Amino acid sequence: MRTRRAEYSESTRQALVDSAVDLFTKRGYAGTSLDEVVKRARVTKGALYHHFSGKQALFEAAFARVETKAIESLTAVVTGDGAPWDTAIAGLRAYVRKCLEPEYQRIIVHEAPVVMGWERWREAEEHFSFGLLRTAVQLLVDAGEIEEAPVEIMARLLFGALSAGASTIASSSDPKRTGREVERAILRVLEGLRKK
Repeated sequence: MRTRRAEYSESTRQALVDSAVDLFTKRGYAGTSLDEVVKRARVTKGALYHHFSGKQALFEAAFARVETKAIESLTAVVTGDGAPWDTAIAGLRAYVRKCLEPEYQRIIVHEAPVVMGWERWREAEEHFSFGLLRTAVQLLVDAGEIEEAPVEIMARLLFGALSAGASTIASSSDPKRTGREVERAILRVLEGLRKK
C-alpha cells in the first residue's frame, strides 16, 4: 500500500510533466520557462527540483510521456487481431496520424533532437519505437507476407524511412497532405517487399 506522501509526490510529478508537455507543445523548449511550468502545475520550484534536476530532465520526462502514449496506442494496433499484413498497414496509418498530433510533432520530432542531442534522441527513439517496428517486421516475415531477409536490417531501414517521414510531415506547410504522401510512399516500399 502506498503512503499519502508517495501518492502526493507522484501527483506532483505528474502535474509537472503534464504542464511541461502542454507548454513545450505550445511554446517549444526555448520559449518555456520553469516558472511557467510550476505556475501551471500549481507547485513550488522546490517541488520541481525535488523531481527533476532541471529543465532538460523535465523535457526528457515530457518526451517519455508523449512517446509512451504513442507506443501504447501503436502497439495495440500492430499486435491486435487480424492478419499481420493488415495490422502492419493499420499501424503505418496510425503512425502517420500520430505524426499529425501537435505534441508529437513539437516535442518528439522538432524539439527532442535539439534539446537532447542527436545521439541521445536516437537512443531514446530506439528504446521507445524500434522494438515495436522490429516486432511488426518479424510478424510479417513469420507469416510469409514479405520476403525472407535479415529482420534487424529491414527494421532499421524502415525505421529510418518512418523517422524521415515524421520529420517531413512535421516540417510541412500542409502536414495532412504530406502525411498522405508519406503514407503512400512507405506503403509502396512495403508492397515491394511483399511476396508475390
